[in-house]
Amino acid sequence: MSDPTPYARAVPGSQPPLDSPSYGSTHKRAPKQEPIRAPFTLTEASSPRFDLPSQADMSIVDGQAAMGERIIVTGRVRDERGMPLRGTMVEVWQANSAGRYHHPRDQHDAPLDPHFSGQARVFTDEEGWYRFTTIRPGAYPWRNHHNAWRPAHLHFSLFGQGFAQRLVTQMYFPGDPLLPLDPIFLATADEAARNRLVAIFDLDVTQPEFALGFRFDITLRGPSATPFEEEHA
Repeated sequence: MSDPTPYARAVPGSQPPLDSPSYGSTHKRAPKQEPIRAPFTLTEASSPRFDLPSQADMSIVDGQAAMGERIIVTGRVRDERGMPLRGTMVEVWQANSAGRYHHPRDQHDAPLDPHFSGQARVFTDEEGWYRFTTIRPGAYPWRNHHNAWRPAHLHFSLFGQGFAQRLVTQMYFPGDPLLPLDPIFLATADEAARNRLVAIFDLDVTQPEFALGFRFDITLRGPSATPFEEEHA
């Protein structure tokens, strides 16, 4: 039986545009013409099967602890009706505590940590919850202008019920002084929607003498949707 719930559209201004003038590189990669509607086939609609292990702790590599402030991040993935989505694959990648990615293209003059890869993969449980442990990332320069710095953030990728259902977003930290200056964060015009990208400090998630805890809930579509990097996803 088909789902009788109509497709829930996002509120205008609650998703970032594909071409944002203050975010310079978007003008180079944004499409210049209207998208072409592709046929919806079984390939797009069928559910992917990910036979992949969870990697829920980025704070330790080969038994060695990474450098920096250890944190716990958790949250729920929901649909537009507020219903939890189980079995959603959540992938995370990030810079290390010095603000450098473990990638050959990142040539930022900051130290690499041999005990931090900056990658995690978890799956939501029956109630839509995910959870992982990591190191709080550092800010880094990104040359959008002569003195541009990205606020600390985590990248999230979520796979849905079909191979064409992938959404990418970013999570920020409360109180970061770089947020009011960041054109990627500010590309979401609606303030309420933009603030859904900021995690909430949660003392109940915090573990004594181990790590601070942050909660970051994700809503996939509808009026309360989390802002994602592709407006038409």
